Amino acid sequence: MKKTVVTGYRTTGKLHLGNLLGNMLNMLDLQEKYKCFFFFANLHALTTDYRDTSEIMNNVKIQLAEFLALGINPDKSVLYVQSDIHEIAELTLYLSMITPISRMQRNPTYKEQLKELSNKDIKMMGFLGYPILMTSDILIVHADYIPVGEDQLPHIEITRELARKFNKLYGKYFKVPKELITKAGRVPGTDGRKMSKSYGNAIYLSDEPDVIKKKVRMMITDPERIYKTDKGHPEICDVFYLHKSFSKEEIGDIEKECKNALIGCTQCKENLTGKISNYLSDFREKRAVFLNDTDYLKKVLEDGKNAVREITIETIKQVRYRMKLVNS
Repeated sequence: MKKTVVTGYRTTGKLHLGNLLGNMLNMLDLQEKYKCFFFFANLHALTTDYRDTSEIMNNVKIQLAEFLALGINPDKSVLYVQSDIHEIAELTLYLSMITPISRMQRNPTYKEQLKELSNKDIKMMGFLGYPILMTSDILIVHADYIPVGEDQLPHIEITRELARKFNKLYGKYFKVPKELITKAGRVPGTDGRKMSKSYGNAIYLSDEPDVIKKKVRMMITDPERIYKTDKGHPEICDVFYLHKSFSKEEIGDIEKECKNALIGCTQCKENLTGKISNYLSDFREKRAVFLNDTDYLKKVLEDGKNAVREITIETIKQVRYRMKLVNS
């Protein structure tokens, strides 16, 4: 039997190039090799967007349409909404009973996000304990592997710790999952920082060509190259970073032209704009079709929910039994 992989996407809005290069292309590969559970993490979205929840479920619809447009196949992968699987919340409660508060406070990602999202009041129990919710997402379907970037390894270690602790306290039941490190690095946004919705520096997959052109023009290039006649250093240029993904066949020529000042940064950006726009043209057409087929989107999520709950209902039954929470 195929090994099981699970990964979730926070329902915070449209997908951007950082999502595409950082995880989505990897997901397309994973669905050919593993039994994949891909879910829309609307409960995780609440940890930072609890004040205004009006768009969370609409974002589920948008992201599902975009998943399908990119090639995520419901016949190969199980797609579902996190909150539809009630057993996830129940398992989160049980696991929180065996998780020290100090362990959550030591989570380096927690500290980093408190700084990054300093404009939001997120010092809440839900935000502090979101690694427990993530652990439940993983353990509830008995995942073997979790695809993550290196910056997310602390989360996976918490999951592994809780799985081992549950097994020690209540008898061996949960698998101790392993990480699948994704190869993609940090995708730069238009301002040089990591591409992120919260930074407002993202190029969205659904952006029209004129919008992409405007955003690419804003991108930071080689700071040492002031004039067109100055020789460039593509290894430190954000535009060249994206060329490596969207201009693979010509990347050698692009690098040579930059280093020898045979092309200016403005023209280089124009070329990148064309490459990105052409790459996403088919996606935009398919996205529009899926967004208009509400009945099909509902069916995909309903089928996914039913498939997952066949597993999670039994998981919670076994957890309750092992924790002696059922009548003898």
